[in-house]
Amino acid sequence: MDSITQIALGSAVSEAVMQNKVGRKAVLWGAILGTIPDLDVLIPMGDAVKDFTYHRAASHSLFFMTLAVPIILWIILKIHRGTKKYWKEWTALILLSLFTHALLDSLTVYGTQLFLPFTNYPVGLGSIFVIDPLYTIPLLVGPVSFFILRNKPKSAQKYNYLGLTISSLYLIWTVIIQNHVTTLAKDSLKYSGIEVSNILTTPSPFNTVLWRVLGMTESGYVEGFYSLIDNDSEVNFNSYTSSNSVSENIKNSWTVDRLLWFTKGFYKTELKDNLLVITDLRMGVEPIYFFSFSIGEYKNNRIEEEFVKKINPDNFNYSNSMKLLWKRLLDDDNGYFQSSSDIISRE
Repeated sequence: MDSITQIALGSAVSEAVMQNKVGRKAVLWGAILGTIPDLDVLIPMGDAVKDFTYHRAASHSLFFMTLAVPIILWIILKIHRGTKKYWKEWTALILLSLFTHALLDSLTVYGTQLFLPFTNYPVGLGSIFVIDPLYTIPLLVGPVSFFILRNKPKSAQKYNYLGLTISSLYLIWTVIIQNHVTTLAKDSLKYSGIEVSNILTTPSPFNTVLWRVLGMTESGYVEGFYSLIDNDSEVNFNSYTSSNSVSENIKNSWTVDRLLWFTKGFYKTELKDNLLVITDLRMGVEPIYFFSFSIGEYKNNRIEEEFVKKINPDNFNYSNSMKLLWKRLLDDDNGYFQSSSDIISRE
């Protein structure tokens, strides 16, 4: 999730644990601990693919987080010597602030390696978008209340519990709706005679009303959209081809294998100017995707790897794409996303 959300969650959870025993220190430490795991983005891993696939790895592992608790506790008690009698509460605060960060990230589609070093499987349920105001705003109520209602700590605690309750219920809602849309999508695929090997349902940016459904086919993939206020329960799909046979011939490449593993099979491969480009289909919307990588030159069914680089979307028109998303959310005409000229700026 975004940094503001993680800071709000860490602060709200920390104060719920401490119950005003150490004042606003709990809110501040919750904010710090809610930020720490994402600092792994500041560590260069070697190339663009390594940076992409090692993010949310060791720093988000529940095991390694547990090992870090005594160190963080020692630092806190060194700074706040007068709070040593609350060492048990501080321990719970640290553990929960770190754990909730990682668990929340695992609800997004990116992939969080929660169980390192036992398995590096990237958990990514995909039930919530990385930025969702309806989740974040209730979380902010509690931490803000502790600063506004300085002389009314019990009232602030009530607001904090209310915010945590509402935000937690919202997370449950996202999982329920995701399963509902997935069921509708599978029925629509079956009715249309489209066979898919894998299916992914994720919310569109900033909401859980409009959902995107991605299915992998033998020749490529299909994409469809469904809004909870559509007039019917059918999901219409559009088909796209992918040169996945190219990547099948070069699976001895660590970089290629790593991307195919991390995307869980939701990828497409293209040859652009004889360069192999692999795109993660989970994050974006046709034809705009935010994680595409140029791997190297493709020759004689093998890859001549060169400097791996990330390819950013060309001429991406953020304003137009948001307008189209909002328009599709309110209208069940699935044709809105089929013209790339609508979401790509023309110069």
